[in-house]
Amino acid sequence: MRRTAVRKSLVFLCVAAILLALGHGGMAAQPPVPDLTQGGKKNESHDWTLGPTGARGWVWGWQCQTTLARQILITDVAAGSPAEGVLQKGDVLTGINGKPFDDDARIQYARAITEAEKDKGVLRLVRWRDGRTENVQIKLAVVGAYSATAPYDCPKSKRILEQGCQAIAKKGLKNNRGDMAVSIENDLKALALLASGMEAYRPLVAEYARAVADSKPGGHISWGYGYETLFLAEYALATKDAAVMPGLRRLSTDIARGQSGVGTWGHGFARPSDGILDGYGNMNQPGIVLTLAMAAAREAGVDDGVLSRAIDRSAGFLRWYVNKGAIPYGDHDPWPWHEDNGKCSSAAVLFDLLGDREAAAYFSRMGTAAWAERETGHTGNFFNVLWALPGVSRSGPLATGAYMKQDDWYYDLARGWDGRFLYQGLPGESDN
Repeated sequence: MRRTAVRKSLVFLCVAAILLALGHGGMAAQPPVPDLTQGGKKNESHDWTLGPTGARGWVWGWQCQTTLARQILITDVAAGSPAEGVLQKGDVLTGINGKPFDDDARIQYARAITEAEKDKGVLRLVRWRDGRTENVQIKLAVVGAYSATAPYDCPKSKRILEQGCQAIAKKGLKNNRGDMAVSIENDLKALALLASGMEAYRPLVAEYARAVADSKPGGHISWGYGYETLFLAEYALATKDAAVMPGLRRLSTDIARGQSGVGTWGHGFARPSDGILDGYGNMNQPGIVLTLAMAAAREAGVDDGVLSRAIDRSAGFLRWYVNKGAIPYGDHDPWPWHEDNGKCSSAAVLFDLLGDREAAAYFSRMGTAAWAERETGHTGNFFNVLWALPGVSRSGPLATGAYMKQDDWYYDLARGWDGRFLYQGLPGESDN
């Protein structure tokens, strides 16, 4: 009996010591939420695009959420934007429609934008400035409401795409020297212009495609190869431009020959000598895109046995996760949640292209169910934002509509007044 009591005491002391350690550096305690109208200061976390107003603002956040935020500090207002003359740096937004924020200020503010854009275009805000609180209005363009199947059959989504493509074309795809700047960012921008179907963008896209066809990706080689080859394959499929086919063949077969013996890639390609990955080992994030790129290249006419063998090996590796969980970082067990930074969503697109209905449906449903996990993921949430809707779309228009109903506020918040979408990063983090 005495030994039992001693053991219980030791267990209690161990647990208490662990909890004490967690409270002193093992696990950071939640920082206080500052009252910006009473001298409180922002921390070093990043600010946010505040939708099509032209303003940017800081919102308190912690551990990927802004649940306790009740204020928005204005950090910048673009000249000529709707917010100019209404807001200025240092203002604090404390509410909407004449009432204080009573829940997450970031989400309530964003939903107010969605409502304002439906018909009248009037965004009503409560502004604090120099000790005085006032009700103010910002006039926004009326772009309508999201449809029940958005972005399918949705005039608002169509208009947003048009604005975004105009912004991409206006900035262009060249560097300061006037050369086409081949990069993942521009691969995605060129894909958007291509997908628009607008003839006005075809010369710019064609010029970029020729630059990609001549490129030799370096650095983190898997990432560059994946998105460059995917764009080029989509371009070849859409235009039948024979001039890019030699480059597409070279890039796609390079990917196939850079695969490990079990069908994977890392930051870089496998060693030619033994097919083993150096460094981090397998990384499924670039691996899925590399496989998509090869599959699209095959569809575009690259007929090479090395391509088909590499696609089959990779698909077999990834398919093992069907009905088990989310595709993980690398050679790991299935992860027990719906998504990890877009890997399930991009896998849905891959298996749809490969004609594997079961795998495409599984990963698409995982992505659809992950609407609340959009702001999480290894290293950030960039690939969640990038791949979510393409993956969800494989479950059909009603699924995309349901997803958008939950997350339309996020997209309206990220959309700038000039049509651009800036990556927002994770709430409470210092970069975006």
